[in-house]
Formats: sequence, structure tokens, C-alpha cells
Amino acid sequence: MNPTTSPEGVGPDLLTTREAAALLRLSVPTLERFRLAGNGPIFIKLGAGKRARVVYRRTDLETWLDGRSRNSTSEGQ
Repeated sequence: MNPTTSPEGVGPDLLTTREAAALLRLSVPTLERFRLAGNGPIFIKLGAGKRARVVYRRTDLETWLDGRSRNSTSEGQ
């Protein structure tokens, strides 16, 4: 394995769903539900059909997290 790639062979700035979920401290199914509902972080789909791969840019994950910052639990989403 090249030190600049993940175990799945994705570049260092692109994370698999499993890696993104771990970074966000979410379960993979939760991140997949967010993706399906359209309220999760931006993702990239590589390829087409059933063989397509979904990856996430680290910067997009950080931006999504920043957008979820709140000062109070009573603040709206």
C-alpha cells in the first residue's frame, strides 16, 4: 500500500464511506441514510450503476461539520 492512499486505494484527500463515518464518529448506516435523505456531507460518486464508488473529500466533511455548529440545543437545524 502506498503511504498516500487508504487501504481501499483511494487518495489521501478522498475517504471511503467507512473512513468518512469513522472521522465523523457516525455509523456507516447513519452516514448512508444522511446521503439518501440529502442532508449529509457532499459526496462524489465515481463510476455508474452498482459498481459505482462513493467517496468524500475531507474538506467537504469539515465544511458539513462546521455548518452543524450550534450555541444552544434550542437552535433550529
